[in-house]
Amino acid sequence: MAENSNIDTIELINKISYELEEYSADNTTIHPYDISELLLELRDISDIEYLKIIKQIPHELFAEVLSEMPDYVQEEISELLSIKKLADITSKMDTDDAATFLQIISDEHEDTANKILETFDSEDKKIIEQLIAYSEDEAGSYMQTELFSANINEKIGDSLKRLKKLKETDEVSNIWHAHLVDNDGVYVGSVGLEELIIFEHDLKFSDIPSDKFKNYHINHKADIDEAVEMFTNYNLSSLPVVNEHEKLLGRITSDDIYDIIQESATEQIYNMAGVNDDAEQEEDFFQIGKTRAIWLGINLITAIAASLVISLFDSTIQSIVALAVLMPIVASMGGNAGTQTLTVTVRQMALGEIEGSDAKKTIYKEVLLSLINGLLFAVIIGVVSYFWFHIPLLGVVIALSMIINLFSAGFFGASIPLILQKLDIDPAVGSTVLLTTVTDIVGFFSFLGLATLILL
Repeated sequence: MAENSNIDTIELINKISYELEEYSADNTTIHPYDISELLLELRDISDIEYLKIIKQIPHELFAEVLSEMPDYVQEEISELLSIKKLADITSKMDTDDAATFLQIISDEHEDTANKILETFDSEDKKIIEQLIAYSEDEAGSYMQTELFSANINEKIGDSLKRLKKLKETDEVSNIWHAHLVDNDGVYVGSVGLEELIIFEHDLKFSDIPSDKFKNYHINHKADIDEAVEMFTNYNLSSLPVVNEHEKLLGRITSDDIYDIIQESATEQIYNMAGVNDDAEQEEDFFQIGKTRAIWLGINLITAIAASLVISLFDSTIQSIVALAVLMPIVASMGGNAGTQTLTVTVRQMALGEIEGSDAKKTIYKEVLLSLINGLLFAVIIGVVSYFWFHIPLLGVVIALSMIINLFSAGFFGASIPLILQKLDIDPAVGSTVLLTTVTDIVGFFSFLGLATLILL
């Protein structure tokens, strides 16, 4: 077994070494992400070999690789490398990635983060400190200051020569636009580099027709969700960021937006399952188990509440055993219908498709859909129950209960997340537990209550 492990380690090291050589040879098929994935795999197999490799990677490349790695690995790196190496690696990152890296390691190693920051020159240090000062949900926290800007009165040819020098010295990367400013640094608009090809280089940017300019931009204090919405609605590759005086500060690039969208979707999925997305990234099994246990404990309490409802009708169940057989059907249908409504509602809220007056429309729509399905499946289960147990009124009881429970599933599936949002609580957190409690209690109470009134 150990021999196989050694062989796997050697093969992995050889593969990493090959990719590093290919990347150094400017092989465009090799991306820092690919190298980061191999390093993570090696980290799980051999800590010693992993440490050897990361110490050998050129700092300029490792800056890109490290930016692709999970937060917990970035935090761990601060314990494996010297301050001098960490400072040099951080200095080679884009400003937004550098700020994020320092924030990550400062959570556990604030002294290390401060020492790294002190190695920066005054201008870079000021930029990083400004980025770190933004709150997590502000657009400025995802901004990078590296961009290609030009004065509106500058000649196109002169600006392109300047861009060439910036590219040769690796001061900028992933440039798609020239972001134009006036003499006071106020943002005027952006023009795509491909648009510049059709204009004479002797022309000034001010000579370009206004319809060739794009003027999408965002305030640095705006919510990052606004930026996400602009990227998705207008198919942007980058978005200029301005201050209160409309002066150009930096840009947000599409790769950061993709990460935000993915993180948001993951968080919603985890939260709806009662799982903490931050805890799931930890390696501490106790911490993961603890966060899951909290929600399981809440679920246990709600399950006991549903069982108490059932206990109120124990004599009814003893009289008609068929009720015990059919009870799970009512609860299951209500739970699934509610989950459908809840999932659609929470997702639409996250995408900004439900606002203000849309809330009532959403509830009406979901209730109507649930009622239609309730009537359909009420007929089906009513007929099935009759032929199954040959008790005519039993089919009526479960049919009525099915309509009532699916109605409540539609109503509460749509209203619970809307109410939580009004209370400034994340709709994805706790909605599932609350909805399950409602559909179980309503389902059992309506079914057993109707059975008591009609069958006994």
